[in-house]
Amino acid sequence: MFEAAMPRIAVFCVGNRLHLDDGVGGVVYDEVLERFDVPDDVELFDLGVLTMDMINYVDGCDAIITIDAIEYSGEPVGTVLRGSPQDLARSLGANISMHDLRLVDLFDAAVLLDYECEGICLGIQVKDTQPQILTEDLTPEVRAAIPLLIETLAAELARLGSPLIEKSTGEPYCG
Repeated sequence: MFEAAMPRIAVFCVGNRLHLDDGVGGVVYDEVLERFDVPDDVELFDLGVLTMDMINYVDGCDAIITIDAIEYSGEPVGTVLRGSPQDLARSLGANISMHDLRLVDLFDAAVLLDYECEGICLGIQVKDTQPQILTEDLTPEVRAAIPLLIETLAAELARLGSPLIEKSTGEPYCG
């Protein structure tokens, strides 16, 4: 009897921690590692900026989840958003991410290389990513939305068959 292979999942936490709300990805990365044990089939990355160097993960993963600050969604500050790279890029235009390379660009390049992987974008509509002084913090509205973003990430990982494990209880956390 064959056992089904566990999915391979990468979570790309993107953002500049010194630019207020742009640091959403880094904050999520820190809080997930503090509260949870990450399953062996999930790789969690604190990337700073998404680059084409990550293309090999598209080929090697069944799913990639990107956590990022989102601008210009038209939603209120602190709104948690979820979508595919293509859907969010089409509905929000070029400014979905604060970074030069968007996840949709990475997946477009992967298609040209015949790589296949499910892409999921999770983020928070941000308020301020251009502080006058470099500041490692989030605005109060965005900070308040972090627990919901982590619950959304946990639910996605559970849906994919790789739930986070709560350190306090040792039990799977499904968001």
